[in-house]
Amino acid sequence: MVDPLLVFDVALGLAIVMLAVSVLVVRDRFAMIVLVIVFGLMSALAWVRLAAPDVALAEAAIGTGLTGALLLATWQQVRADPERGPSLPRGVLAANVGLCALILAGLVAAFLATPLGTAGLGGAVADNLANSGVDHPVTAVLLNFRAYDTLMEVVVLLVAIITVWMIDRGIVQAPGPALGDIHRSFARLVLPVMMIIGAYLLWAGASAPGGAFQGGAVLAAVGVLLLMTRHYQPQPAHRPLARVVFVLGSASFATVALLVAAGDRVPFEYPADHAKPLILLIEGLVTLSIAATLAALFHGREPEAIRIEEKRS
Repeated sequence: MVDPLLVFDVALGLAIVMLAVSVLVVRDRFAMIVLVIVFGLMSALAWVRLAAPDVALAEAAIGTGLTGALLLATWQQVRADPERGPSLPRGVLAANVGLCALILAGLVAAFLATPLGTAGLGGAVADNLANSGVDHPVTAVLLNFRAYDTLMEVVVLLVAIITVWMIDRGIVQAPGPALGDIHRSFARLVLPVMMIIGAYLLWAGASAPGGAFQGGAVLAAVGVLLLMTRHYQPQPAHRPLARVVFVLGSASFATVALLVAAGDRVPFEYPADHAKPLILLIEGLVTLSIAATLAALFHGREPEAIRIEEKRS
């Protein structure tokens, strides 16, 4: 008898491939965004089937929820101002296709070059987990064993918000949809719950699935709801504090690495007695930066630019 889970896995894999192809060939932008969101949900489900709940949480929160919100916000802006629609030269499109093909070829080559039947690095992680400062292997890998990679991911978010604030400066923002009383009442009910969930995911990351990216994504969703319901409207006076929070995660991460290196160690080689407090400190500050940056990316322009445009109008 065929294993029902095997049938489910095959159907799930085929659905993911079909969704990916549909995203590439569909012409309608809104339909494309919906397909991307569904693709993210199916991918999160696939990570669950692969027994990777940390990746599934990140995919559901960031790859599906916040990315979908960012795409919808962009679609609304482009629809309101069709002249801002994408009109890339053929050369740029060809370069993008070539770059994607190069990345795909590299991934395929790396996959084919991986020896079959090896134990991987799981044993090495398990052997050194006691010295990492945390009990959860994924958190140990992200913030200790391969902290360089995680630092670069946080820096990418910082570069993204700097770029968005530079590009959108002076551009008239399309008005957002007016939300009714039902949406505002719903937001008031779920916002406290979401804040608790975000804080829990951050705290649980030391010993269970969760961590800075998952907790930060949920807290960013709180910010998005606050912006959509107009419970919070960014003001020019908030910009200095926002910049500090954007940089907080990257700066604290790099500062800890430099301080560790000053003690005759390599960067991120935390002393065993201080590993857990240092990781919790980094995770807490990185969570704040991730939440603020993702919410600011959804909002788009920096607050001062809004005030300038409002005065002009």
